[in-house]
Amino acid sequence: MRAWNAPGIPVLPVTGPPVVLHDTSTGGKVETSPEGPARLYVCGITPYDATHIGHANTYIAFDLLNRAWRSAGHDVRYVQNVTDVDDPLLERATKVGVDWVELAERETELFRHDMEALRVLPPAEYVGAVESIPLVIELIQRLDAGGSLYRVDTDLYFSVAADPAFGEESRYDRETMLRFFAERGGDPDRPGKKDPLDCVVWRGEREDEPSWDSPFGKGRPGWHIECAAIALQHLGTGFDVQGGGSDLVFPHHEMCAGHVQVATGEPFAKAYSHAGMVAYDGQKMSKSLGNLVFVSALRNSDIDPMAIRLALLRHHYRTDWEWTDDLLWTAVDDIANLRRALALGDGAPAAPVVQEVLAALADDLDAPRATAAIDAWVKATLGTDGLADNSDTEASMTLLPVLDAALGLSL
Repeated sequence: MRAWNAPGIPVLPVTGPPVVLHDTSTGGKVETSPEGPARLYVCGITPYDATHIGHANTYIAFDLLNRAWRSAGHDVRYVQNVTDVDDPLLERATKVGVDWVELAERETELFRHDMEALRVLPPAEYVGAVESIPLVIELIQRLDAGGSLYRVDTDLYFSVAADPAFGEESRYDRETMLRFFAERGGDPDRPGKKDPLDCVVWRGEREDEPSWDSPFGKGRPGWHIECAAIALQHLGTGFDVQGGGSDLVFPHHEMCAGHVQVATGEPFAKAYSHAGMVAYDGQKMSKSLGNLVFVSALRNSDIDPMAIRLALLRHHYRTDWEWTDDLLWTAVDDIANLRRALALGDGAPAAPVVQEVLAALADDLDAPRATAAIDAWVKATLGTDGLADNSDTEASMTLLPVLDAALGLSL
């Protein structure tokens, strides 16, 4: 599957600091230490509605990580999936009377356009669930050979007891795991399972559902095994960061890790990082609640995508927060003021701002701290019409590259 077009990234005249990131599995910050290219896997969309602000918040968060690594001098190998066959997609296609393949292709293409508009760097490998089925079958065979799978009717299940490290990624107690498993696509109450938390890796053929041939009978992949197989194929074991929204901590990322760790005997990822949830009208954005704010709708209303991106950058990626129209309109005004300040040529000294932006992003992707430094520079520049003492006559030339390369703001 093709990704979206890559924006150009300016080469910075300075090198950023090593990147420190919060790791869910330890509960604290860890310094990322890539050996060779930094390896990043971020779970992609299920393309039945794309792209709302919650999605954009997650992908911009890990875009900052991608950029911070590059600023620190690392090459980056970034992989993302598309869950282009799964229950939510099939249910939506049936409800609206559209072929599921057509729906997935249409929404994936819309996602590409949104990511391009927001200047999110594309993955090196953008892999759909359907095209990954041979990889999934291979991984399932490895798990089966090791005795960690069992059958319930026509479905194959993974036994979480096979992974000695199960629970170490999320650090949740069993009661919390059971609650989230039921809420997030699991089936803890299914009769015949050895453990309520065991997850399906191959779903046997159902009437009126797509299915593929396999050594285990016709069917389709479970959700977690898909990402596990794609990450293993394209990044190997022990890659640097597994990323996604905080709603993926459990069961998705825990199960992905378990599949690979049982199959290979090696750790899945070095660190796990998660973006917070975005609310609207007092509740988390979700299709079921109908409270989604779509990036494409904002773009079609002539909102500058850089204002959308700035509104998201104003919140630390790990926090939960609420989207409002006021946040967006403030960002629209701030982008206009930033362009005015840059157009003056003269301005407040820019070199300290460049250092602060790079340092902030290297410290757990602290975009609010970085944008505050930019805001202070704009205020100082516009407040003096660019004629203050100790002004920088090439401020715009100094700031423009870091705004683009580090923050993804093309002005």
